[in-house]
Amino acid sequence: MLLIGIYSIVTIGLCLLMGYAGQISLGQAAFYGLGAYGSAILTAKFGWSPWIAMIASALGTGVIAYFIGIPIFRLRGHYLAMGTLAFGSLVHIIMTEWKAYTGGPTGLPGIPRLTIAGVALKTDLAYYYLVWALVFVAIVIALNIVTSRFGRALRAIRDSEAAAESLGVPVTRYKLHIMVVSSLYASVAGSLYAHYMIFVSPSAFDFGASVRFVLMAAVGGLASIWGAPLGAALVVLL
Repeated sequence: MLLIGIYSIVTIGLCLLMGYAGQISLGQAAFYGLGAYGSAILTAKFGWSPWIAMIASALGTGVIAYFIGIPIFRLRGHYLAMGTLAFGSLVHIIMTEWKAYTGGPTGLPGIPRLTIAGVALKTDLAYYYLVWALVFVAIVIALNIVTSRFGRALRAIRDSEAAAESLGVPVTRYKLHIMVVSSLYASVAGSLYAHYMIFVSPSAFDFGASVRFVLMAAVGGLASIWGAPLGAALVVLL
């Protein structure tokens, strides 16, 4: 249930990007990994508070997503998928080779657990309640996005970028914004994963992970926020 909850958060962000904005992404594991390694490095190497590290990692991941999106969204169709795949591969290579901070292929241990009011969440049950509370928050935020003016613009972009642009929708800006939102979801989930496992390694954030996230979104329904937890549950249980 913990893994289903964590993967649900990633999948909700991917549904917003792929299902509502119509942008193909095979690099979601990269943002997931950036969140996990960001929290891991800031806490294990520099002694930051886990919550502050989680927020900093999310902000950093969002900035990276914005600047990566500028060249990637010049591409269309299969080329866009290849661009996101290339980004995911580059991030995975950095995780593997930057041994001084990431620990290399053997991973990075010694990550502290999250605490609430000074009490560490050491049991699975305590972490379960935290993760699913955040899943509920993620769903509420996503539902508000898709029913807003911004969400309607995303659906217009998905159906026809040319038609949306002709009606005054700033297509490029909106695509960048939704990619940042999607990356924030993945980053928070990655931080939750890191502080639960208290260990991270590059193998958890490879291309296979990106494919599984796409599969979760597809099984639950790409344009269904409520379907994201269902898709994550089915894939994890299988």
